[in-house]
Amino acid sequence: MSPSIATTDLQIQFERILLTGAAGNLGRVLTKSLKPFAKELRLSDLHRPEGLENNEAFVECDLADKAAVYSLVQGCDAIVHMGGISTEHPFELILEANIRGVFHIYEAARRHDVKRVVFASSNHVTGFYERVTTIDADAPKRPDGYYGLSKSYGEDLSRFYFDRYGIETACLRIGSAYERPKDERMLHTWLSFADLTELIRCGLFTPDIGHSIVYGASGCRDPWWDNKHAAHLGFRATDSSERFQNDFPADVVSDGGGRAQYFQGGGFVTAGPF
Repeated sequence: MSPSIATTDLQIQFERILLTGAAGNLGRVLTKSLKPFAKELRLSDLHRPEGLENNEAFVECDLADKAAVYSLVQGCDAIVHMGGISTEHPFELILEANIRGVFHIYEAARRHDVKRVVFASSNHVTGFYERVTTIDADAPKRPDGYYGLSKSYGEDLSRFYFDRYGIETACLRIGSAYERPKDERMLHTWLSFADLTELIRCGLFTPDIGHSIVYGASGCRDPWWDNKHAAHLGFRATDSSERFQNDFPADVVSDGGGRAQYFQGGGFVTAGPF
């Protein structure tokens, strides 16, 4: 179906947004913070999240199940695709959830004429760049594991579905989305929940985004990523990791040292083989 956006006294809303991965750590946060963006949130995961409210409808769905995903997407105006495996795992598991799953989402979007997707990609698409390097969205992809490979595939797939079918996507190369940084690396990659929500809002409501790639990070002193090619999205971080600077002195090794300490992907560059 074509995107249907209604205007309220407060803001512009979609009629129905699909949020996949709703029972995950970020999904539970976004279930609350995305509520103002739609008259109804359709939530999906393998397990039902607790505490659903009136404008939230849950549909249990395995992303590897093509028919189930096609049914899931029907009647939605936009998709925020957070579902799948979010850490490094054996390829067979990544294949089902992250590769088959994202293909099913886009094919369902094509079938049901959904024209806007916000896709949770990852900084691990470029995890094998050195930490002394600043990169932008035009830098060649250098995935740091099977998880990064799956997100690289998702970015390529979303580009194909834009070029052939006109489905617009904001690919969010999410850094480290937690309540607060957990180690020194996250001082460079931290994305607050408020900034994640704002990034998704920009991806949903900015006109004519085409196929856009944006790194998801709050403000930091020494950024690894330059979002100059995503300026049209209008994202401005309101949080900063600098207030946590003294929690993680620069001379304290995080991520196990060695190659994990050298590359932007941290511990992902050494995980496995499985």
